[in-house]
Amino acid sequence: MSSTPPKKHSDQIIDWLVDLGFTHCFFVAGGNIMHLLDGVRSRMTCVPVVHEVAAGIAVEYFNECAVENRAFALVTAGPGVSNIVTAISGAWLESRELLVIAGQVKTSDLASGGIRQRGIQEIDGVGLTQAISKQTRRLESPISREEFMGLVEDGRSGRPGPIFVEVCLDVQAAAPVFSGYQPVQNTVLGDSVKTVDILEKIRLASENLAQSSRPILLIGGGVSRGLMTDLYSSLVGSGIPVMTTWNGADRIDSQHPNYLGRPNTWGQRSANLILAQADLIIAVGARLGLQQTGFNWQEFGKNAFIVHVDIDAAELVKGHPRVDLGICCGADVFMEQLLVGPFGDWQSWVAYGQSIREVLPLNDPKNETGEGYISPFIFFEEISAIAQADDILIPCSSGGANSAAMQSLVQKRGQYIVTSKGLASMGYGLAGAIGASMAHPRRRTFLFEGDGGFAQNMQELATVRVNNLPLKIFIFANNGYASIRMTQKNYFGGAYLGCDIDTGLGFPDWSKLFESFGIRVTTLDTNWSTNSEVLKSINSSEAAAFIIPTDPLQTYWPKIASRIVDGGSMESNPLHLMSPELDPLTYQSVSKYIRP
Repeated sequence: MSSTPPKKHSDQIIDWLVDLGFTHCFFVAGGNIMHLLDGVRSRMTCVPVVHEVAAGIAVEYFNECAVENRAFALVTAGPGVSNIVTAISGAWLESRELLVIAGQVKTSDLASGGIRQRGIQEIDGVGLTQAISKQTRRLESPISREEFMGLVEDGRSGRPGPIFVEVCLDVQAAAPVFSGYQPVQNTVLGDSVKTVDILEKIRLASENLAQSSRPILLIGGGVSRGLMTDLYSSLVGSGIPVMTTWNGADRIDSQHPNYLGRPNTWGQRSANLILAQADLIIAVGARLGLQQTGFNWQEFGKNAFIVHVDIDAAELVKGHPRVDLGICCGADVFMEQLLVGPFGDWQSWVAYGQSIREVLPLNDPKNETGEGYISPFIFFEEISAIAQADDILIPCSSGGANSAAMQSLVQKRGQYIVTSKGLASMGYGLAGAIGASMAHPRRRTFLFEGDGGFAQNMQELATVRVNNLPLKIFIFANNGYASIRMTQKNYFGGAYLGCDIDTGLGFPDWSKLFESFGIRVTTLDTNWSTNSEVLKSINSSEAAAFIIPTDPLQTYWPKIASRIVDGGSMESNPLHLMSPELDPLTYQSVSKYIRP
């Protein structure tokens, strides 16, 4: 706690946050948070950003990467709240901690009697954020320490998610309140596993694992990085074949002897094929949404016994995919129990999976890249070799830059890989990279973003520059929205609109943009990975930008396609039948356990 006694309630709120481990505040200043801002300036590292949505995204990524420190977002009333709603939505869908404290007009100026607004810039922040937050609260009178700390801590207990608190201006300025405080005990993870029912289900899962011939342990983002570090040797010794979701991509490195890839609708073809041949799938800390199972979720694990472990009971009973054994407990608790054993002998199964990965390259040979352009798949092969074990990798959140990265990145042990695919909003990359970099200021952060997504938050280059962040910004420049362009080509015969410069979508001169912020910029060519000047810039301690000329007609294979079934309706292919189709002999060699 600050050595300065609190003079008003806003000071108390900030002191309580310091006690909870908060060290950073990302904010946009405003009149309705003036007391909170006055309190935080001497108690934390304050990071002003240009737009509120960047504050929220930066906080999400900061908390996702930080080991001990925590951050929160501070925004003013009205537009400050409405601007950060996208960030709250993203954190809600990704189940990540995000505390947003907002200002509000004086209690005497709150709208009532059915009117839309009384106070200046007044808007109902609680009403706007209720559907996308674990808890929302408007403080119309001072709150006790115990109540406030319990509210904040709920954001990272159980299934994490956003907490939204708006504080009326006169409450901020009110006199401090003093009351006794008893720590709020988080019993969700610790006590759930102690019940006889949960222990029995974990025992059943372990029995199924020991008896299975072709198991897959699918690790999601709900499994903590720290635990996976602690259990690394145990997992190697167990011999359990392991895959990860995109949010769990950095929980295990590509060189782990049991690692078999990242399955997904836009995932690795080899991983999808291996998963389809499993007789047991244990999904831990992964909600098994449609992107993970495919839209044809009925085919997911069709010939497997599916164990689904999730802290949220609703995810276990949602009806897709089929779940044979649902276990509602913390992912870390389950992993610790599972790795006690017993185990089977899966060496031949792992070897078969690894042979599939050797036969099917991450860069599909059917991909086409025009002359003079850089293939995004080859780029990610090369950047994977350059990136070091202590680097942070941020593959934006949508489009070709994201899918190519998550298909092709070869992750090293110790790296952080953070993306946000639930909302899949453009514009996440730069703000996320800023938050991740602030969480680990001595580590290098790589950002991979399409030009369309980058343009949505490029104002935050000012935040990069003023804080001297060592970001390495790689922009895939195809002069537009590649995924929208491809949709209009495939489904509407090339009737393009608002997808590139020729159809009315404007972009800056990237070199001039970066130079205006004092950030060195280089346009890459196909020999970039051996260019000494490029490598020098990548290895420097300063921010640097790299423009990747990307073919507007670049193909992004493989992917899940749809087909016409009896009756003329459309049905998505299952995960293992990605397009383009494999030749019959190759398919036969990599699908020996798939039943017709």
